[in-house]
Amino acid sequence: MTSISIASTTKALLAATIMLSSAAYADFNHSSWDSLLDKNVTMTNGGKASVVNYAGMKADNGKLRNYLDATSKVSQAEFNRWNKDEQLAFLINVYNAATIELVLTKYPNIKSIKDIGGLLSSPWKQDFIQLLGKTRSLDDIEHNLIRGSKRYNEPRIHFAVNCASIGCPALLDDAFTGKKLERQLEQITNKFLADSSRNRLKGSTLEVSPIFKWYKEDFETNWRGTNDLEGFLARYSSSLGLNKSQTADLKAGKTKISYTNYNWNLNKK
Repeated sequence: MTSISIASTTKALLAATIMLSSAAYADFNHSSWDSLLDKNVTMTNGGKASVVNYAGMKADNGKLRNYLDATSKVSQAEFNRWNKDEQLAFLINVYNAATIELVLTKYPNIKSIKDIGGLLSSPWKQDFIQLLGKTRSLDDIEHNLIRGSKRYNEPRIHFAVNCASIGCPALLDDAFTGKKLERQLEQITNKFLADSSRNRLKGSTLEVSPIFKWYKEDFETNWRGTNDLEGFLARYSSSLGLNKSQTADLKAGKTKISYTNYNWNLNKK
């Protein structure tokens, strides 16, 4: 092999390595979804909640559909090349955008997302989302691709995927991205737990959102050394307004935990 051909081969290998590396860290372009959120989502109560201008989203429905069409073109092979943060940010964004799209199919003639469908057709079980080569439901994205994959082990996704309801944690007014994911997940978790309308200490009882009851197992998976719900909540004791003694009681299992009511009314502006 000549020195020229060796050099050419080396350059080709280097280029291929750079391409693979950049693919693994290249965020999908969520700018159109980000602009829709910035325009139509208003953070309220100091960022602890948010409301959605569904009329505005409906006026921009073409832009929303274009975004979902772009996400539908991502192949499984391309998705697999991304790092975990980028994958998770992508799945959260698709879930939230698809939820808005589902609400818009009936808006303004609904009071709750639960009005979509019927006794035998939950809104979360409807197959309408083209994603990674299949037609999927919201449940499929959340419970199979995110939770069921065991790849992410990320309990904070329950404060990120949005069910278009007042009882749900805030829909952020910016899109999730791989580079900002950790900061964004911490932001929404702290803000949600600081919302005393949904999480509060009353006497010796900690009343928290039923999200913690529905998905309790996700808070018991040794995420960052946390093996139980009490341990997870104790990590955010300052957001919950707990002092050192109250936090110690929570960690020791001395605090009774009960669950607040969930408001399924639409989180509309």
